[in-house]
Amino acid sequence: MSLIASDLSTQHPLENGFQLPPLALYVHIPWCIRKCPYCDFNSHAATPELPEAEYVAAVLADLDADVVHAHGRPLTSIFFGGGTPSLFSAQALQALLAGIEQRIAFSPDIEITLEANPGTFEQEKFAAYRAMGINRLSIGIQSFADTKLEALGRVHSGTEAIAAIAMARKAGFDNFNLDLMHGLPDQSPAEALADLQTAIDLAPTHLSWYQLTMEPNTVFWSKPPLLPEDDVLWDIQEAGQALLAQHGYKQYEVSAYARADQVALHNVNYWSFGDFIGIGAGAHGKVSDPSGRIQRTWKTRQPADYLNPDTPFLAGSNILPAADLPFEFLMNALRLTDGVALELFSERTGLPLSALQAGLEQAQQRGLLSADPQRLAASAQGQLFLNDLLQIFLEADG
Repeated sequence: MSLIASDLSTQHPLENGFQLPPLALYVHIPWCIRKCPYCDFNSHAATPELPEAEYVAAVLADLDADVVHAHGRPLTSIFFGGGTPSLFSAQALQALLAGIEQRIAFSPDIEITLEANPGTFEQEKFAAYRAMGINRLSIGIQSFADTKLEALGRVHSGTEAIAAIAMARKAGFDNFNLDLMHGLPDQSPAEALADLQTAIDLAPTHLSWYQLTMEPNTVFWSKPPLLPEDDVLWDIQEAGQALLAQHGYKQYEVSAYARADQVALHNVNYWSFGDFIGIGAGAHGKVSDPSGRIQRTWKTRQPADYLNPDTPFLAGSNILPAADLPFEFLMNALRLTDGVALELFSERTGLPLSALQAGLEQAQQRGLLSADPQRLAASAQGQLFLNDLLQIFLEADG
């Protein structure tokens, strides 16, 4: 690939084809029934009475300050994450969704996802969720084995998980994701594959299947359980991917698998360096303006502080320097197994393709990047060694 070198400091984003990307919305609801020992998300054990009305009002006020980032774009997707958003009543989520639509228009085919856990399923409530326009669920199963669920600190059983999926269907949800972990404490390959087969038999449209990792600031980080050896983890990964492919689930991202044409639109927008406004306690956002300036934002983290009228919603923001954009873009885009069209780099960053030249040449020479001149995509080897691939571009930027 022949690319012309240039000085990024003299380049204007619009000259390089920058375009405002699609816009999504992430809404964080920070309460859970109980904090799981592996979880590093901004989640907090719920009190008997959640401050639903106060939180809805705060989130909408937060959005009022962020509407400026829409620049006339409709929302292509909304994701209610947490925490456990399904702890909120249908009335509270209806008020929140209606308030969002009053502020930013919805695309005709908008995807609206709600995270839910089996312990929060109530048939009437979920039917109301579906009736109000929520059209996708992401159900946190993690495992169907009771011993593994207990080790993970989950509050539901395997039987309750299966019942929750049946209730989701009865409530009218025909598009849902199951969240499933592998590499659990003392888990054998047979146990991991049995979990995965159970999930496949329930015929979700989408599966998030990923390895349990020890994250800082969690109970498991300070008191790690005994996890399977690396060779066992490798066997699980290989066999699991083969099983998913056999049943028609295409891997489109590092840990995401979907049936044909049923990928998560919100996820694809995120990984292809689209824009998303983040509202709610601790929510993060990535927004662009018509001049090509890109910034990341983050909100006040503690729920009590977020609800305090004397505390600003915005905890901080930073403009992404042009020199950081190649790595920022590739750190997202290369997680997609098919990568992205080459021209998307300039459209989303406002940088010339020459900004990638050194890294592209090295990555292709090492067999970690696809040789397709029209796409930016990791090769099969690059997908296995994604950190090594990204390191090439990080060093090239430096």
